[in-house]
Amino acid sequence: MTQPLQLKAYAKVNLGLDVLRRREDGYHEVRMIMQTVKLFDLITLQKNTCGQIRLSSNLPYLPLNEKNLVYRAINTIRTAYNIPDGVDATIEKHIPVAAGMAGGSTDAAAALVGMNQLFSLGITQEELIKHGLTLGADIPFCIMRGTALSEGIGEILTPLPSIPACWFLIVKPTFSMSTKFVYENLHLDEQTKHPDIDGMIQAINHNDLTGITYRMGNVLEQVTQKHYPAIIQIKENMRRLGALGALMSGSGSTVFGIFTSREAAGKAAEFFRKDPGIKQTAVVRPFSKDLPQSKPHKNHKHFTNSTKKYHSSTQREKYSGKRGRRNTHEGHKS
Repeated sequence: MTQPLQLKAYAKVNLGLDVLRRREDGYHEVRMIMQTVKLFDLITLQKNTCGQIRLSSNLPYLPLNEKNLVYRAINTIRTAYNIPDGVDATIEKHIPVAAGMAGGSTDAAAALVGMNQLFSLGITQEELIKHGLTLGADIPFCIMRGTALSEGIGEILTPLPSIPACWFLIVKPTFSMSTKFVYENLHLDEQTKHPDIDGMIQAINHNDLTGITYRMGNVLEQVTQKHYPAIIQIKENMRRLGALGALMSGSGSTVFGIFTSREAAGKAAEFFRKDPGIKQTAVVRPFSKDLPQSKPHKNHKHFTNSTKKYHSSTQREKYSGKRGRRNTHEGHKS
């Protein structure tokens, strides 16, 4: 039996998110600044001889069948390259589910990259991105990583320079949001304020952290904050505790703040951990392609409510209900 291959699947946040229009096919055209952060799931792949895809996870409610994007990513590569071997995949979740951080998409991206390595296929990144786009609009960025301008439905990517050194405080409330619900309830004709995406790109090009945080904005907040005003309070508390800027990521419910020091971010994290309305927190660095990737900060552990027990697709198929449907998201569609 071959040795298992383990990969880190990094989360993303949106430094800026603007929705331009709703297309006739139901998808929304967006313009976003995407940023990878060093909060990650662990994806482990290993060949098996039974010819099947078998998933296991530390979360009992994750779907462990074809509804899971990891399963579909593995199957996409097996089918495209006529691979007879089966694959065992373990999904160790640390990124929160249904939280606007592309947890399902980045797991699928890691599975695509891992299949390429596991079977020595020699697939280029460009080809992997094409495969990823068939599964979900966020997957191409999760393959590329770093900092990028994302356009179209999220599939048109322009790499940007790494943002200046800083610390992200990530806060996940006890409630979650459905991407489909948020986009269905987004009324673009009522939206008068849009983030300055071009100005943010200039700030990134000039290594101007203050300029970046000043221009952060997310049009989806108007929907989420209407139903969960706690988002507003979390952002206000982050700024009061020293964040240069605070924003909801994606369709929510995760909120992040950008701090200049780990100490300040850590103190703010302690404040939020005492709040019963907060489920998880993490203090992490942005992912930079320009610098060696250091070990995660110790506060990373506070973002996991995982257990050592793993749940296998061969043991049960019942956990494919509401909480796991985030993994079927295929784009910014309503």
